[in-house]
Amino acid sequence: MAIQEKFAHVTVATKANIYFEGRVVSHALTLADGAKKTIGVIFPGAYTFNTAAPERMEIVAGSCRVKVAGETGWQEYGPGTFFDVPGSSSFDIEVTEGIAEYICSFG
Repeated sequence: MAIQEKFAHVTVATKANIYFEGRVVSHALTLADGAKKTIGVIFPGAYTFNTAAPERMEIVAGSCRVKVAGETGWQEYGPGTFFDVPGSSSFDIEVTEGIAEYICSFG
C-alpha cells in the first residue's frame, strides 16, 4: 500500500489535538469530498485510545506495536502498513524508540 505523501484541497484545523501531555499530537483535515483525517506524531510511550467511529491508522514513518481491543496479541507496524479499529472500541499503541508518524482516516 502506498502512503499518501500530500493532500490537496483540504481544510486544516490550526489548533492541534494534544494528548498525553504532548506525547501524541495531531491536526485535523477535511478533504474536499468531506472525508475526515488526522495527521500526527507519536513520541515514545504506551497509550490507549478509544474510538467513536471506525478508524484506519496508516504508519507513514517510524514504527509501533498495537493491540486492538478483543485481540489477544500485539502486532508490529512500520512505514507503509496500516491497522483498522472498529467504532466504539479502543486500541493500545506503543512506540519504543524514535517517533511514529501517522495518518488516521475516520468512517
